Amino acid sequence: MKKTIKLLVLAIFMFSFIACNKSGIYKDIPTEYHAKIEEALKKAGSNSEELKKALSEIPREQKEAMAFLISYMPERDLQSLKADFLIENVTYAFKAKEKFSWGNDLPKDIFFNEVLPYCSMNETRDNWRKDFFERFSKYVENAKDIFEAIEAVNANIRDEVLVEYNTEREKPDQSPYESMRQNMASCSGLAILLTDAFRSVCIPSRIAGTPNWYDKRGNHNWTEVWADGTWYFTEYHPTGLNKCWFLSSAGKADENSQEHSIYATSFKTTDIHFPLVWDTTIKYVYAENVTKNYIDIYKQDQDRKLAESDNYIHVKVKYIDTTLKQQDKRVAINVDVFDADGQVDGGRTSDTKKDLNDFLTFVLKKNHKYIFKYFLPDGKTKEYRLQTKNEEILVELK
Repeated sequence: MKKTIKLLVLAIFMFSFIACNKSGIYKDIPTEYHAKIEEALKKAGSNSEELKKALSEIPREQKEAMAFLISYMPERDLQSLKADFLIENVTYAFKAKEKFSWGNDLPKDIFFNEVLPYCSMNETRDNWRKDFFERFSKYVENAKDIFEAIEAVNANIRDEVLVEYNTEREKPDQSPYESMRQNMASCSGLAILLTDAFRSVCIPSRIAGTPNWYDKRGNHNWTEVWADGTWYFTEYHPTGLNKCWFLSSAGKADENSQEHSIYATSFKTTDIHFPLVWDTTIKYVYAENVTKNYIDIYKQDQDRKLAESDNYIHVKVKYIDTTLKQQDKRVAINVDVFDADGQVDGGRTSDTKKDLNDFLTFVLKKNHKYIFKYFLPDGKTKEYRLQTKNEEILVELK
């Protein structure tokens, strides 16, 4: 009998100890995270004590943010990231939120998913948050609103981090410090750098990209920023919001094609994965399909130009391969259009499978000089110079 009572007392003690311990972990954390944290702690293995430490030592008003990170962290991070890393990341995310006026207006879900995360893709987990907060705060502290802040970061990041695009970089998925050590990065590395810079001053940001453009020219990644309820796109080499060189290509993307869609990263779990062309086996980078956003933006841009009929005309383009023996010598090739300010449009010509009146059509300025760069089937590149006039024109490339 005494033995039974002792066992019962011990069981009650253990239950109370576990209950108290669990209540300590979950105190001030919404119940929606409890099951996710339990699962995360199991996946963390021997690193689970670091995660518990992060949850217990973070200030009460920041506990839900920490719970969000731990709930959606990739397993590789659950097993490796330490409490000090996570606490500093959350601390400085909130410091930026409190310092800059636009931070007060951010919805919680946007702040959690697009400001708080310490990573964007599968890059090395650098502890960049405090360093970048100190680097980029000086550029935005006098900004009147988030749009001025975005412009300030875009305008100064190259001089601040001394990184340029270069195909000689060590790898495509470089972390900020890997790129800064080499002074070079791929488009993906530049997008990671810019996204982290925006996040460091509480500008919501994520990476967008396509595994392959609609005309099979390859992949590209860039940066998106959130302001006043809308996502805009920009790049490390800025030309303004929603004005980058790739808009015409993005506007022709196919949201029903996994290969030719446009995706935006998400730290929180979604139903789809961001396609990492350098390692297709990685499935822990989540995404949203945002193709329709780009199609809509491109259409709006084209409609705006057409509405300004006094300033723009249609320029139709076809390519003729004179070496072919058949009567219809049309061939599909890629054509990019440039003016003195850079690339303004691009597309793919029609081949014999299309109607004879189906032309690649650009909306271009009247009385303006352009260069058409086109890429032949044999890999060679040619140029065609055009001075538009006041009327629609058909350009026949050969």
